[in-house]
Amino acid sequence: MEKNVQLTEKEQRNVLYRLLSYTNPHKKSLVLAFGLLLLTTIGELVGPYLVKIFIDDYLTPGNLDVQPLVVLGVSYLGIQIVKSILMFFQLVKFQEIALKIIQQLRIDVFSKVQSLGLKYFDQTPAGSIVSRVTNDTEAIKDMFVTVLATFIQSGFLLAGIFITMFMLDVKLALFCIVIIPLIIFVMALYRKLSARYYLDMRERLSQLNAKLSESLQGMSIIQVFRQEKRLREEFGDINDNHYRAGMKNIKVDGLLLRPAVDLISVLALIIVLNYFGITSFQDVVEIGVLYAFVNYLERFFEPVNNMMMRLSLYQQAIVAGSRVFGLLDKEELAPAQKEDQNIHIEQGKIEFKNITFSYDGHRDVLKNISFTANPGETVALVGHTGSGKSSIINLLMRFYEFEKGDIIIDGQSIRHFSKDELREKMGLVLQDPFLFYGTIKDNIRLHNETLSDEQVEAAARFVQAHTFIDKLEDGYDHRVVERGSTFSSGQRQLIAFARTIAANPKILVLDEATANIDTETEEAIQTALAKMRQGRTTIAIAHRLSTIQDANLILVLHQGEIVERGTHQELLALGGLYHKMFLLQNGALEKLEDVVN
Repeated sequence: MEKNVQLTEKEQRNVLYRLLSYTNPHKKSLVLAFGLLLLTTIGELVGPYLVKIFIDDYLTPGNLDVQPLVVLGVSYLGIQIVKSILMFFQLVKFQEIALKIIQQLRIDVFSKVQSLGLKYFDQTPAGSIVSRVTNDTEAIKDMFVTVLATFIQSGFLLAGIFITMFMLDVKLALFCIVIIPLIIFVMALYRKLSARYYLDMRERLSQLNAKLSESLQGMSIIQVFRQEKRLREEFGDINDNHYRAGMKNIKVDGLLLRPAVDLISVLALIIVLNYFGITSFQDVVEIGVLYAFVNYLERFFEPVNNMMMRLSLYQQAIVAGSRVFGLLDKEELAPAQKEDQNIHIEQGKIEFKNITFSYDGHRDVLKNISFTANPGETVALVGHTGSGKSSIINLLMRFYEFEKGDIIIDGQSIRHFSKDELREKMGLVLQDPFLFYGTIKDNIRLHNETLSDEQVEAAARFVQAHTFIDKLEDGYDHRVVERGSTFSSGQRQLIAFARTIAANPKILVLDEATANIDTETEEAIQTALAKMRQGRTTIAIAHRLSTIQDANLILVLHQGEIVERGTHQELLALGGLYHKMFLLQNGALEKLEDVVN
């Protein structure tokens, strides 16, 4: 989990400027929206002035001529109607702009996530990433929908109100200016305190999402091992921390938002009434001016209150923006390629040359790994857990960057191939295959429209998957739910094999691809794999040595080093680690057979 730190004023400004940069493609729409906003603001200001004219020029002197009063009344009513219509279009326009901005921001974040290397996902809970893409961007939307429009409109209103106040009475308007520094002080204090608490709340919400995501993914293990109580307690602790952070912010809101502004407004009203009370002893006070001044004063604090209430949304947006941009600025990218579009994988010859690799930069998990896999050959990787087998696969698939040595494919460094070329010519089948929402056909084709339905079916037949698919009610159009949970492990693996075969790769990478398949299915898979390996380079991780006895080369790894290499028979004759592993597995099998018999 990322460290929770308070944002400085400079960092908050940088986040604001960066968020506002997303408005650049919408300049014309913004000009229109602000134009409508200006017109509605003018409508707000003209209303009280017309009432002041009615009171001082017509009602007080008893001048009740029908025609000017009708004109005045119709003007007032017309302005209110037009203002309401313009306000509708203005609100819709701001909403439209905000939704387009958030749409682009979410695309940027999602695209960034796709470009990050596996190292980032190893260190960051999935729920935390989901929170950035959903909750945080939603908080940013509120800034563009309400905060931006409210602040601009309030700015227009405040400027117009003060101009009108100076037109009515210069001295009193100058007295009222005293309240502005007080309001600015309250706003600055609120921003400083609330930024800290909102950052804490966002982090706690991210932790809630992470814990929820982890619980959903591991629900079967949680229930089997009766971990429900522990998970509830852990989730409850995080939820309590989120509650406490929220209560701290509520207290700040309760003190510095409405109450503080109301206190200042009472002070301003006292100034106005005292002024008019004192001047009434010397001069005649116009009731219309008094009404207009009190009305404008109320209208003055209405936008101030709106601004103060929107400050909480603003702070949430700034904090959320800092988290989103923190993700966008991550540098744990997938390994970069010095792409040469003119080189292609034709034969699939693989050479590892003195590869040394570390995940954390301190402990080497691979040490001087060197071997060659020729086209049509199968190189098997065996060894105990943590010996480095999966790390070799990760480097070959370019999931991680290596610092020492090089990986050569067809005489070219793996760094020189384009990513599309590597992904197109290399097929990967994992021990736990991943299936997407959609149909079986979609999962085999992976939306490669160049593959016909006949080719999809041929790939399934090739790996013996057609038999069970054909028995389904909808066949290849059968719906696949999340991760293919309605299929058996063997069926999911067969679909994954069909997916790989359909792509027709030059290089096959198998990460214990038959581990979750029953014996009968495994025999069919082994037959298919024998055909698949013809003319292709195959790198296979194997835990069951019986599945790789026909490999051209077997590499035995121990603590990141190749300690033995050779064919199955050569390694048995050597009597080393491979021989011990073989005896252990076969001894266990013999004991099992004795029990069964």
